[in-house]
Amino acid sequence: MQSLESLKRKISNAEDLGSVVSTMKTLAAVSIRQFETAVESLTDYYATVEDGLRMVLWQATELSTAHQGETSGRTGAIVFGSDQGMCGQFNEQIVNHTLDRMASSDEEDDGWAFLAVGTRAASRLEDAGYSVDHELSLPGSSTGITSLVHDLLRLIDDWRSQRNLSKIILFYNHRHSVSSYVPNHWQLLPVDAHRFERLKQRRWQSRTLPTFTMERDRLFSVLIRQYLFVSLFRACAESLASENSSRIASMQAAERNIEERLAELRANYNQLRQTSITEELLDVITGFEALMKKEP
Repeated sequence: MQSLESLKRKISNAEDLGSVVSTMKTLAAVSIRQFETAVESLTDYYATVEDGLRMVLWQATELSTAHQGETSGRTGAIVFGSDQGMCGQFNEQIVNHTLDRMASSDEEDDGWAFLAVGTRAASRLEDAGYSVDHELSLPGSSTGITSLVHDLLRLIDDWRSQRNLSKIILFYNHRHSVSSYVPNHWQLLPVDAHRFERLKQRRWQSRTLPTFTMERDRLFSVLIRQYLFVSLFRACAESLASENSSRIASMQAAERNIEERLAELRANYNQLRQTSITEELLDVITGFEALMKKEP
């Protein structure tokens, strides 16, 4: 049977653990907000890039083939996971989503190449029997996303030529609510020609038609580069926000378990304390009765 001191220590340890979990939950909520802000900050920038593409494509007869890639080749999958734990099934879900997408495609498994952003996603892919060509670490805050995206853009250029990649797909978790997310994928390359055709057909908001002085193909190349930057930045920020959403869900589950454990420990402590007090009272009463019997 446990002693009162032992139960006291367990209650104190559970309360300390509850305090740590609550702090981690608060930090995750703060992190979600900064990554949300990072995504929101892209809205105006992305609109500017779209306007530039509309301007370039206004009188173009067809989309430049320089950025559509080869028609045949392997598919590259960039999988965004996490470097840290305590985020539930976050990495398992995005890797399973990637494997499901592979299974639903017409390509053989050896026709895919992998680049992982996050060591835990890389480990999950390797556990599933796939080799990861490149592995990058995630930034600790939103300020580090830009540097990561620049590294990805440089790496993608070499990766495409080395592995003969005709298509690159981003796999990342998209945040759905404060504590939930859904796996998502987005084709990065080749660029969606139909999307640009729709941009072409949209009515220009101003009464003055746009124009440009730079050579068309060069300007288009610069704008496409920015389009790729925004797409990668958004995927990374969404993934990081989703990671913290998953962490909040895990911390909420941990809080419930700790509260249930504390209630159980406190009930046991109170019962043991009451039993101890009752035994002491019985000892006093028994001693008193024994003394009374000895008196003449």
